[in-house]
Amino acid sequence: MNWQQLLSSKRFGMEEFHDERRHDRTDFQRDYDRLIFSSPFRRLQNKTQVFPLPGSVFVHNRLTHSIEVSCVGRSLGVIVGKELRKRYPNATTDFEEISSIVAAACLAHDLGNPPFGHSGETAITSYFKEGNGQSLEAKVRDGGGRWEDLTNFEGNANSIRLLIHQFNGRRRGGFVMTYSTLASIAKYPYSAVAANGKGKFGFFQSEEEDFKKIAEELGMICIQENPLKFARHPLVYLVEAADDICYKIMDIEDAHKLGILSREETINLFLQYFSEERQAKMQKTMLLVNDTNEQIAYLRSSVIGLLVDECTQVFLENEETILDGTFEGALIKRISSLPNQAYKVCTDVSVKRIYKTKDVVDIELAGHRIIGFLLDTFISAIQSPEAKYSELILSRVPEQYDIHASSLYDRILAILDFVSGMTDVYALDLYRKITGMSLPTV
Repeated sequence: MNWQQLLSSKRFGMEEFHDERRHDRTDFQRDYDRLIFSSPFRRLQNKTQVFPLPGSVFVHNRLTHSIEVSCVGRSLGVIVGKELRKRYPNATTDFEEISSIVAAACLAHDLGNPPFGHSGETAITSYFKEGNGQSLEAKVRDGGGRWEDLTNFEGNANSIRLLIHQFNGRRRGGFVMTYSTLASIAKYPYSAVAANGKGKFGFFQSEEEDFKKIAEELGMICIQENPLKFARHPLVYLVEAADDICYKIMDIEDAHKLGILSREETINLFLQYFSEERQAKMQKTMLLVNDTNEQIAYLRSSVIGLLVDECTQVFLENEETILDGTFEGALIKRISSLPNQAYKVCTDVSVKRIYKTKDVVDIELAGHRIIGFLLDTFISAIQSPEAKYSELILSRVPEQYDIHASSLYDRILAILDFVSGMTDVYALDLYRKITGMSLPTV
């Protein structure tokens, strides 16, 4: 792959209007702005990241997480862009735009995730793999639909669909994003069939031809045609690194605010990223303030700065293998030994102490129940739309979702579009109203 082709400002759905003119605000900056002002992005403020949505203590939701990932992604992109400019001083490639592309892709990386955190993805998968949805497999396959898209529901693939699918009444090309931004979001640029049972994939059958068009335009390496699989766009590694850095470090800080981790535990987890000499200097700096949250915020920002430097170094050292599609794994797994070990310790603590707390488990249980019920209700209705109850239920689905599509596969995707786009609060409210637990006030 080559950088000149990989960094393309051509917009999906508006290719015929593409030109190479320079604008005061670049196309990649417009991608960023377009996402910030979009409804799906705003809805992230009411979607769970890890912990239940805030009561007296404000913790991260999908919106704040995405904004922070975007900030870190921009930093990664700035450093990589500057170094590539030094490496290729005579190139006409806009390396300076890498930061804007990565920042925009980071904003969009969680847009397709359903309500109730990662348990939302699990609930959708379970419905088709273990629940009432199992009975639909033959009908979906007979209609030409890819069953694997449903039994391994993937939020990343749903993000790509949300951004490029033409919903009813909407313009062609969806968000009409640049090719490079779209490709930088796809962590797993292959179909569900090519995932080898791992459950991670980058696009549904409904968007496969569109993604193929994007990948071929950018010169992404096609590893195999059937099932379709591409090598990652290089900037995916920076988007992934920004996400890896943020969610792990911010979850630790949130856990401290909620009293799950003590002050001493949190400080030690952050200090272990640094040498003893650096730790001594940092502890002196911490004494400049008395507020515990400020002290931990200082350590957290120091860890993020270190991991940004480490991940950009890995990227630049492996540019050749990244461009030829042979680099494997995430950048965060290739960082130097001291921070690498510290990151593993934080991961272990997160799994054992944070992700299994009562509140986190409770939100997963509730999400599983609510999403399972909504899917069962609406998918049953699209199979017998002529029934009176089905008419009532389907009247709750906005017109942009094509619940009357010719194939069952497409109708199911329309319901998944509707349910996955819900906020936690909206899903809970709709669940209560349908079950009769909550009635309109008169």
